[in-house]
Amino acid sequence: MALAGAGCRVVLAARDLARLEEAAAAIRESGGEAHTVALDLTAPDQIAQAFSEAVAKAGPVHILVNNAAITKDGLALRMKRQDFESVLQVNLSGAFACIQQVLSPMVKERWGRIINISSVVAQAGNPGQVNYVSSKAGLIGMTKSLAHELSSRNITVNAVAPGFIETDMTAVLTPEVKERILGSIPLKRMGTAGEVAAAVKFLASDEAGYITGQVLNVNGGMYM
Repeated sequence: MALAGAGCRVVLAARDLARLEEAAAAIRESGGEAHTVALDLTAPDQIAQAFSEAVAKAGPVHILVNNAAITKDGLALRMKRQDFESVLQVNLSGAFACIQQVLSPMVKERWGRIINISSVVAQAGNPGQVNYVSSKAGLIGMTKSLAHELSSRNITVNAVAPGFIETDMTAVLTPEVKERILGSIPLKRMGTAGEVAAAVKFLASDEAGYITGQVLNVNGGMYM
């Protein structure tokens, strides 16, 4: 919604096409342009196909936002290797596969914005989430390395690291857990999806053309 409101043609990609169409319809109703493609980051062939469809529907990809993520929490002592590797496959390897799909066109056009959605836990750690934290910390390292590689082609690569945001995921937390979390946030509230979107929109804009390799924290001061 934020990017479409700024004039971008957006392509929404995920596994659930029905929910994508709902989001796309909301964008169109507000006057924006939105398309949808099916995308499962565990299927390499589908990744290439999804980007091919996106280009056919909306043109070359100038801005890529890697926002897909899964969790399979558990203590390291008992974590199954499959649960560790599947989280990294989606959250980290999947993001890299998407980046590879857009690099050649961006290099050729000498302009691009790549924005990876990391997490506050990538910097602070979190018990019971060694797989998720590793994947999100990996995104930060990937962001910085790619920023070095692509800067000469006027392509910026940055990360946004949200803290606790009001989403379906945090809605299921118990009152006790929420109280403990709020106690660790200096602003004493959870963030909103709109506040994260504003950070992404800024990094995608021309105004952020001199910013690359950075992690923009949107966490209410939870990690400084």
